[in-house]
Amino acid sequence: QVMLEESGGGMVQAGGSLKLSCVASRSIYSANRMGWYRQGPGKQRELVATLSRGGSTNYVDSVKGRFTISRDVSKNTMFLQMSNLKSEDTAVYYCYLNLGVDYWGQGTQVTVSS
Repeated sequence: QVMLEESGGGMVQAGGSLKLSCVASRSIYSANRMGWYRQGPGKQRELVATLSRGGSTNYVDSVKGRFTISRDVSKNTMFLQMSNLKSEDTAVYYCYLNLGVDYWGQGTQVTVSS
């Protein structure tokens, strides 16, 4: 079992920035892929960003150029740097990690006020 714990969420004004962190209870070095989903109020869960073992990244179109996914293997941590936030980015953000099995965090709330 792998535990993931997100942090860094909060309330910010439109145009502001937040950096989410997700710490894993074990090494992420061998992870096949990792990433972030979000679920806004009344919306379905949406894949926001992914990072493969080889370092390739993918983003949903709505966040391209504004969000950056990264990792620090030495700290078993992945990050989501979010800039130029918009009200439509308001959601609960979940990190996930694939180690043959998908593991999920509990989520962190991001609220962007206009």
